[in-house]
Amino acid sequence: MRYEDFHRQSIEDPEGFWAEQAKAIHWHKAPERILDYSRPPFRKWFVGGETNLCFNAVDRHLDERGDQLALVGYSTETNSVRELTYRELHREVNAFAAVLQSLGVGKGDRVVIYMPHTVDAVFAMLACARIGAIHSVVFGGFASLNLALRIDDARPTLLVCADAGIRGGKVLPFKPLVDEALARAQFPPRHVLVVNRGLAPSLDLVPGRDLEYGPLREQHLDADVPVTWLESNEPSYILYTSGTTGKPKGVQRDVGGYAVALALSMWSIYDVRAGQVMFSTSDIGWVVGHSYNVYGPLIAGATSILYEGLPTTPDAGIWWKICERYGVRTMFSSPTAVRVLKKQDAAYLTRYDLSKLQYLFLAGEPLDEPTVEWITQGLGKTVIDNYWQTETGWPVVSLMPGLDMKPVKFGSPGLPVPGYDLRLINEATGEDVGVDEKGVLVIRPPLPPGCLSTVWNNDERFLAGYFGHFREQLYSSLDWATRDAEGYTFILGRTDDVINVAGHRLGTREIEESVSSHPGVAEAAVIGVHDAVKGQVPVVFATLKRLPGADEDEHETAREMLQTVADQLGAVARPSRVYVVNALPKTRSGKLLRRSLQALAEQRDPGDLSTLDDPSALEEVRRALERGPEAGS
Repeated sequence: MRYEDFHRQSIEDPEGFWAEQAKAIHWHKAPERILDYSRPPFRKWFVGGETNLCFNAVDRHLDERGDQLALVGYSTETNSVRELTYRELHREVNAFAAVLQSLGVGKGDRVVIYMPHTVDAVFAMLACARIGAIHSVVFGGFASLNLALRIDDARPTLLVCADAGIRGGKVLPFKPLVDEALARAQFPPRHVLVVNRGLAPSLDLVPGRDLEYGPLREQHLDADVPVTWLESNEPSYILYTSGTTGKPKGVQRDVGGYAVALALSMWSIYDVRAGQVMFSTSDIGWVVGHSYNVYGPLIAGATSILYEGLPTTPDAGIWWKICERYGVRTMFSSPTAVRVLKKQDAAYLTRYDLSKLQYLFLAGEPLDEPTVEWITQGLGKTVIDNYWQTETGWPVVSLMPGLDMKPVKFGSPGLPVPGYDLRLINEATGEDVGVDEKGVLVIRPPLPPGCLSTVWNNDERFLAGYFGHFREQLYSSLDWATRDAEGYTFILGRTDDVINVAGHRLGTREIEESVSSHPGVAEAAVIGVHDAVKGQVPVVFATLKRLPGADEDEHETAREMLQTVADQLGAVARPSRVYVVNALPKTRSGKLLRRSLQALAEQRDPGDLSTLDDPSALEEVRRALERGPEAGS
């Protein structure tokens, strides 16, 4: 089917469209009504239908593909590989579900999962889904305060954690962080279930509260836990995302709508079907990990690969080695990860047999043209940007090779995904902008299946944070974008990352892309810094490509960056100064800490750094600011 017809049907006849898509999953009880939009902007999809995410991801595949690989846990940190068929996965999930029930967890109870990127974390998620509990996965790198905030908001019955994680060969104890978080929390759970990986020197279990999973698993290894059927709109999980107030927002997802949306996306967007292999490099603590490490591939009957380790260890070819070994069809990663690989020898991209690899999808942050050009040329594969958010749960803008592949345009994630009625509007007037004019990307409700139902226990925050920005009731992405004459969307960056230079509004993303187009630049972050005359001025922090045997003149390269921006964007966008550093401060999920950079540059407190991946990167920035810029004044 033509993309245009498919998308048009989803907007003009949403109930008919989604009724057809709902046939892709198993319903214990068929929906009585496809859409209830009687209380806008709240909506309910597949009303009265009863289903279960775990059944759709595991049980329904047992007869046809029980002996097919379902899940592969590949760790270069522990030098281990764990492969599970659908039948073996079913057994592990049942055992975990029985343990949860033995600890008093039931339908509607919350379970916080604080785990590294391992198959045990997937068992815990699917076990919660099986018995109707609501899981809330907290990224394993978060510090105790962040964990405590999420515990107090979710008020869990149980917390599941590992003894430790490991990154770059360094053991990161989890249990002490859990103990500290529970001491801080006002609503700690009754029990802590510890998965002992044998990495921490000791577990220090608290009597009466803490239990080790291993012995309990042995007791319940032959358990057969009945599936708890849930009405389509009951909550499946909570996933916290940062908000403007500092208090994390608990994005609440439903059951039926999420399953249907993922089923549609797996074949139409990612072109992965039953028996094929998908490799997502995300962590399960993030939305991509939920949707395309766990639920999406398994609902499709595909094989999902989880990778624990760095993209450069033991060398920069490890991901491509995995692709060769398992015959990966579609890979999903981030622009940051590609920029890390961009610093390495490009020969690694062609060292392995990637004949089965068809697509590399990149998402999570804006994708700059130099990066996508480099990886496209290096792999010789189709590289597709796609745009979405924690709140949406699946892509909003993408190309759809499984349906009707349109040409790739570097710099654009593509076209609106079916179900999303997108507009670009003027921030001040709320009117639609013209072709190639910058506007705020908004979604006309009702939001399609798969998107957040509300903010956990806070409908008011859901309304104000997402639908309270314009006179008309529209979901605001809080992202700037343009749209060309062919309908391709170009994401320019957050509306709150705009800087005002002498009355000119400039998106930092635009300047970053210009700086990154310099052949010597590996990665760049642009921030707006206060200036007494111009209000704000753009400042660049950049890392350079380190080529074997090269002796770069950092000052000359920095001056060339300034000229590149002036040439491409005009003198008004020319950065005030450029600092060359060895590393940029990022969260453990790979996102640049631009606000911390801005605070340091303005000699302010950089704020909460608990999500910082490498503390030495921040010190590197401080030293650069002390010694002065390589270019500018």
